[in-house]
Amino acid sequence: MTRPTGDTNTANQTSAAPDWRDPSTPADRRVELLLAAMTLEEKIAQLHGLWVSADTSGAPVAPHQHDLSQEPPVWEEAIAQGLGQLTRPFGTVPVDPAAGRASLARSQREIMAANRFAIPALAHEECLTGFAAWTATVYPVPLAWGASFDPGLVERMAAQIGRSMRDVGVHQGLAPVLDVARDLRWGRIEETIGEDPHLVATVGTAYVRGLQSTGIVATLKHFAGHSASRAGRNLAPVSVGPREFADVLLPPFEMALHEGGAGSVMHAYNDNDGLPAAADHGLLTRLLRDTWGFEGTVVADYFGVSFLHTLHGVAESPSRAGALALASGVDVELPTVACYGDRLVAEVRAGRVPEELVDRAARRVLRQKCALGMLDPDWTPEGPATARVSGNGGVSGHGSVPAHSRAPDLDPAEHRALARRLAEESVVLLDNPAGLLPLDRPGTMAVVGPLADTADAALGCYSFPAHVGRHHPDTARGVEIPTLLESLVEELPKTRINHAEGCSVDGESTEGFTEALVAARAADVCVAVLGDRSDLFGRGTTGEGCDATDLALPGVQQRFLEELVATGTPVVAVLVSGRPYALGAAADRLAASVQAFFPGEEGGSALAGVLSGRVNPSGRLPVSVPRDPGGQPATYLGPPLAHRNQVSSVDPTALHPFGHGLSYTSFDWEAPRIDGTPPNPDQPTPTTTDGSVTVECTVRNTGTVTGTEVVQLYLSDPVAQVAQPVRRLIGYTRVLLEPGRARTARFTVHADLASYTGPDRKRTVEPGELVLTLAASSADPGLPFPVRLTGPVRTVDHTRRLTCDIQLDSEAPAGP
Repeated sequence: MTRPTGDTNTANQTSAAPDWRDPSTPADRRVELLLAAMTLEEKIAQLHGLWVSADTSGAPVAPHQHDLSQEPPVWEEAIAQGLGQLTRPFGTVPVDPAAGRASLARSQREIMAANRFAIPALAHEECLTGFAAWTATVYPVPLAWGASFDPGLVERMAAQIGRSMRDVGVHQGLAPVLDVARDLRWGRIEETIGEDPHLVATVGTAYVRGLQSTGIVATLKHFAGHSASRAGRNLAPVSVGPREFADVLLPPFEMALHEGGAGSVMHAYNDNDGLPAAADHGLLTRLLRDTWGFEGTVVADYFGVSFLHTLHGVAESPSRAGALALASGVDVELPTVACYGDRLVAEVRAGRVPEELVDRAARRVLRQKCALGMLDPDWTPEGPATARVSGNGGVSGHGSVPAHSRAPDLDPAEHRALARRLAEESVVLLDNPAGLLPLDRPGTMAVVGPLADTADAALGCYSFPAHVGRHHPDTARGVEIPTLLESLVEELPKTRINHAEGCSVDGESTEGFTEALVAARAADVCVAVLGDRSDLFGRGTTGEGCDATDLALPGVQQRFLEELVATGTPVVAVLVSGRPYALGAAADRLAASVQAFFPGEEGGSALAGVLSGRVNPSGRLPVSVPRDPGGQPATYLGPPLAHRNQVSSVDPTALHPFGHGLSYTSFDWEAPRIDGTPPNPDQPTPTTTDGSVTVECTVRNTGTVTGTEVVQLYLSDPVAQVAQPVRRLIGYTRVLLEPGRARTARFTVHADLASYTGPDRKRTVEPGELVLTLAASSADPGLPFPVRLTGPVRTVDHTRRLTCDIQLDSEAPAGP
């Protein structure tokens, strides 16, 4: 039954002591007073969400999830004891923002009126590529954030997303994804920031800061191990040793909590060595709470509590699944109630679940609502709380904002401008051997391929038009998304452009080849736009549940590309995808190749700008591009035996390594210094295991156009107690330079950044020799700086230094 549209007038305000309503009373005291006045049923009502508009047909929902998506209960009965969360009031079906804001406010008034304490629900939404709502800005996917190597810009994007969410009454965002890419066949690679934990950590933490600066609670996901599934299969078991888990998969969460103050964490679906994350007390309580000191809420990934019974088989019933998740540390069941609610009440009444566990979770939920101002007497549903970041555990705030007098604009010009800039910074020029790019106003151009003239080319699976909009074909897309073809026509008005699709993304038909090949042969240059269609659970070639067996282009696109190259016309391959692909022998015969990871609503303009030269590309690869489609998983982040060697006939060396990216200008790196002097390869610079060194170099633009170099700092530990990566990223900065100008990039590196998890599972810094290298990619020899750590072995924890101090000197004038 759908909820009523009118207000209810059934408020029955509590006669308990009013101190819990008094904002001047300390928050913890307010929460304890409120808890003491609540019944068991009222406390448990705070521990689950309600998905009012969920589709129960099974079509747009994940396998196994539709079995659990039942018709929502009678609205009045569902909210009688209160309600913890409202699930995706804007992100389930297309909703006009103004009408949705009014409807959400009406629902909140009804929830407040129905429960004794007038406690509203916390509304959450997806926000991975922007606020997942109809007419909201569609930004590039997280893999594109990683390609930008620009945390500051990502932070600004997240703040824009947060302001849009606040404007319509949402409180919590289900982002960022902090899974480190481990197997590029996994469909959710597009949701990751990259294959390096430092890049994921720094960019993800910036997103947290931006979102929470607006009063929206950021939710870190998926905690933890989701991306390391066997064979890259969604939800497959994870077989990762404790050191890899600690040194690769956990650091992004450490940083986002310790330095970003994220307010919520979402458990992962997977099991780690047989133990599902939702049932892992060691992960969700001993590590997250007791060791790291996290004070926010742990929420379930959708139906993840039920999956303990239905998929993992570690609970014999929904009731036991709920009891197991609660005891392990899952505070809130999402998206709707299945294992908590009445089942949990019965478990407590029967003595099988201690009520203290209910109190523990309810305390965390109420403390978060208190921090958001939702327990204050002047809070109203017409506007969200005015909030600010407040340390580990989330946001704090007070009161509410006045009722809005204007219709919300979720895609204003300043949002589109930032989406365009992020898209431009994320485009990676992979190869340009003959200098064909930028295009010099070709007379005739063939633009071919399945993604040349479709808005789908820009969309990740969690963008609203892809995630929801495709299931409502009679509803307008809601935002303008120019295609690459349309953008090229605008960008190159004097060029005659012929278009032919050639083939579909994943179909087997080659009937369109002929028309496209004719167009290519008649053109001065051919732009082939190839890649993915992102969707869910087998409906796309990438996206959640759309995993791959290898990294060959889907469908007949590889054959299409090879026939295009055979025409003799210079071919520029533009890959628009959710993961990198191996292009086989055709890669060496291309005139140029460009990679974009689902660049959002302004992606067509960004790509056209790069091809024309209006935009000088500055993106760098957040994941390696493989040479061969097999051989996964492979990552640059491995010890010597993970790389090319003489004991195996397989060469996993990437075609284009992590951190790679070209420019239309050239750069020289000059004057390397460590602690102010040139490095001496025969005499490592000494510092202590609790000390630091400073490395620097001067970057000069030696070309003819303004461009951005990305200086990357890698650490190598040749001899350690356990096998260490040949290199791992520990810092980076973007350096924008006009022709002839120079700037000095300076990195101060604390010894904490050399720490790793040893055989005793303690994170240590030990004496010995290291090499710090300033480089343009993970494979670039760069500028090495030998360092020797001296002194005692140190044990460090999550409070260690996690980043370098980075400085950029003012731009120096051009040389003589």
